[in-house]
This record gives sequence, C-alpha cells and structure tokens, in this order.
Amino acid sequence: MELTKENPPDSAHELPLRWGWLLALGVMMLVLGTFGFYLSTFVTLTTVLAFGAFYLVAGILQIFQGIKARENRWSGRLLHFSVAVVYILVGILIFVDPVAASLGITLALAALFMFMGGLRISHALTSRKKQWKWVLPITVGIIDLLLGVVIIANWPASGLWVIGLLVSIELIMNGWYLVVTALAVRQRNGESLDKTAQENK
Repeated sequence: MELTKENPPDSAHELPLRWGWLLALGVMMLVLGTFGFYLSTFVTLTTVLAFGAFYLVAGILQIFQGIKARENRWSGRLLHFSVAVVYILVGILIFVDPVAASLGITLALAALFMFMGGLRISHALTSRKKQWKWVLPITVGIIDLLLGVVIIANWPASGLWVIGLLVSIELIMNGWYLVVTALAVRQRNGESLDKTAQENK
C-alpha cells in the first residue's frame, strides 16, 4: 500500500492528516493570547459582557421561536418560555453588574480548567501506553489543574482580572499545543513521502 499524506501508515493515526490550517490556528491563538495577557481586565469584562449577550440573544430567539411555532398543544411550552425568560434575566443582570457576574463565571472557569486538565492527563496516559508523544499533553493538563486550584484559592479577589488572564494563558498553551502537533504532522508526512520515494527507486 502506498504511503502518502492521504494514506499514512496505521501507526500514525493518532495525528491529523493535514497541518497547514492547524499551524495557522495555533499561531493565531498565540497572538490573541499574548495580547490578552497584557489586557487581562479588558478581556475579563469583554468575556463577561459577551456571556451576557449570548444569554440575551438565546432567550430572545427562544421566545421568538415559541411564538412563531404556535405549538398550543405542546406540554413543554410553559417550560420553554420559562427558560427563555431566565436566560434574558441572566443576560440583563450581567450587563447591569458585570463585575459581580465575573465572580460567578470565575468559579465556573476554575471548574472548566480542572475538567480540561483531567481530560488532558487521561489522554496523555493513554498516549504513553501506545508510545505516542505524551509529555506535552500531561504538562498542559497539570498546569490546567493548578490554574483551577489557584483561581478558587484567590476567589473572590481574583474575579476582576483572573478571567482575562487565564483565558489568555489557555489560548497560549493551546496555541503551542496546536503548533507542536502541526509540526509533528509535517515531519511525519515528510518522512512517509521520503520512505515511499526510496521504495519506488
């Protein structure tokens, strides 16, 4: 069977086939994360306000859908509208006091980092058993877990700036992870093509 970028060896299936867009995405995340690192307060308030905007839009669209559908016999119609009203109220409260809202989102973000860290460590341990590259994923996973602990330990004083700072750090770490993965794919594809060329001689 011929080895090409579209037909890599079976041992290489833990990596994606193409690296160009993966590398571009990683570089973009690195740039955004670097800017956000120096503008953590701005990123925090922007993130909180965007969160409120999502809730407002979701609630309004849900009410609009419920009215437009005219499902008068639907038993879940009341719950549908109730959830929409809650979404709208949450969005309004976030816009009224984004600082207070950032305290709650800070706790949610801490839980997210700890969850992501656990997943990455689990993936790294699985990769180690299969002799894949595992040092970087387990390092990023441990850092994620530590970040979650730090957020909770400094709450609520950290609520104003930590969201923007940690979002930026996560962007930088994930950007490096994507860049390293893309370069590994590029190297693997080059080795596969060189091996094919040697076999065809």
